[in-house]
Amino acid sequence: MWPFKRKTSSPPETPVAEEPKRRGAFLTHGANEAHNREIIDRFNAAITPQPAATVAMDDGSGGPALFKAVQTEIPEALLAWYASQRFIGYQMCATIAQHWLVDKACTMPARDAIRHGFEIQAYGEDEFKLTDEQQTELDDKIKRADRRHKLFRNMVEFIRMGRIFGVRVAFFKIRGATEEYYANPFNPDGVTPGSYEGIVQVDPYWCVPLLSAESASDPASMHFYEPEWWLIRGQKYHRSHLIIFRNGDVPDILKPMYNYGGISTVQRIYERVYSAERTANEAPQLAMTKRMYVQQTDMSAIYADPQQQIQHMQDMARWRDNYGVKYVDSDDVVTQHDTSLADLDAVIMTQYQIVAAAAGVPATKLLGTTPKGFNATGEYESQSYHEELETVQANDLTEFVNRHHLLVMRSEVEPDMGLAPGAVRVEIDWNPVDSPTAKEYAEINKINAETDNVLVTIGAVDAIDVRNRLRTDNNSGYTDLAELDAAEVPEGPDPLDDILGSLTDETPENPLIPEA
Repeated sequence: MWPFKRKTSSPPETPVAEEPKRRGAFLTHGANEAHNREIIDRFNAAITPQPAATVAMDDGSGGPALFKAVQTEIPEALLAWYASQRFIGYQMCATIAQHWLVDKACTMPARDAIRHGFEIQAYGEDEFKLTDEQQTELDDKIKRADRRHKLFRNMVEFIRMGRIFGVRVAFFKIRGATEEYYANPFNPDGVTPGSYEGIVQVDPYWCVPLLSAESASDPASMHFYEPEWWLIRGQKYHRSHLIIFRNGDVPDILKPMYNYGGISTVQRIYERVYSAERTANEAPQLAMTKRMYVQQTDMSAIYADPQQQIQHMQDMARWRDNYGVKYVDSDDVVTQHDTSLADLDAVIMTQYQIVAAAAGVPATKLLGTTPKGFNATGEYESQSYHEELETVQANDLTEFVNRHHLLVMRSEVEPDMGLAPGAVRVEIDWNPVDSPTAKEYAEINKINAETDNVLVTIGAVDAIDVRNRLRTDNNSGYTDLAELDAAEVPEGPDPLDDILGSLTDETPENPLIPEA
């Protein structure tokens, strides 16, 4: 319950207490000392650590010491403002994410990270090697399974919703799995042929984290403050069955406040989005009211008959937009003051650029604008963004895809191809997030050909190695070549030697050109 309510009006004979000053929409300091102290006290109460029990998250026993604001040297007004930047709640995150700019900031990195897809790499275990036919069949079966289980759509949802809520929980549905199967650590041997049904993702407000005694009380444990299970509709799921995306981990002392999730992108940008939209909405009003008319008149007449003066001002306002034609009394003096709008567009764009910076998305991409400024190409911005996307691929999506492919192999591919369980290990290699153009591909192939020529000339590789490189390079244009080894090459001179020899021989003399 909010302890400080606005006081109601008192009878005239009772002195009325002075109301506190109204806080501005973008005020970074608390209104008064009492307000600051209340925020700090609420913050201290919110970071009460998780107890050593497996349930009952509201029990405040045990754990590290509470944060003591009075022991810091930070000014209380600043401390109160920073303490107010705590978790805003899943319901509020979902509500704010309806805004077009917030939704775009959460969705765009998810789509860009998977746009160019990945390549499937299969490796045989225990000296087992797949043939070319088996490799092709395996790739086709996995790609069909990815489309059937909507893998790419699930990856976008996994990152997008994780950025909205700060955490996203995904598990993989196994037909016929018992409650004990999910409550115990994950065992791939429990996946039978045809049992894998697909990917299930759950919003965090349906999930309750449960800590074991060790993970809640022992900071030296491997999984300190990491939930051992997640309770979903009364069913306990061991963390090894789940793939959890956290949009930025928080320190241990703040994990209970965030329900053992991460920091939402919505929470990071909602103030800046409001400021940007507020600035953009007030710009048209400012443009319409940029001209202010001042009429010099007799103030004693205004005080004598204020109603008449109000009617006069209303008439002036009604006639203001009549292409500059005005009627005034002969004794009146009217002047016009214009408000400069020269830097208004820069002010608006600055607010939106702050939103883009807080969201980790280039402003040129988030807003669809061209970069401005001295030598502005947007190249550095794009490079930084691509590095962030590669981090998302490596740290958040690779484990997600590998678990899906493991279950696809055990449930569908291995039984269909007659392979032993675990005989083939499948991994993925992400394609570059910045795909080259056709001209750039041609330049790359030219450089590779020149490099091959040098390597063959010095004897580091031979023509078979060059052929195999062309066969395995998806961008070479020769991926349909058959695989060759040394035993299959016919004896005799290498035709490549004649080509290389013609390049190194001296140019024959031309009789038509006189000697120097």
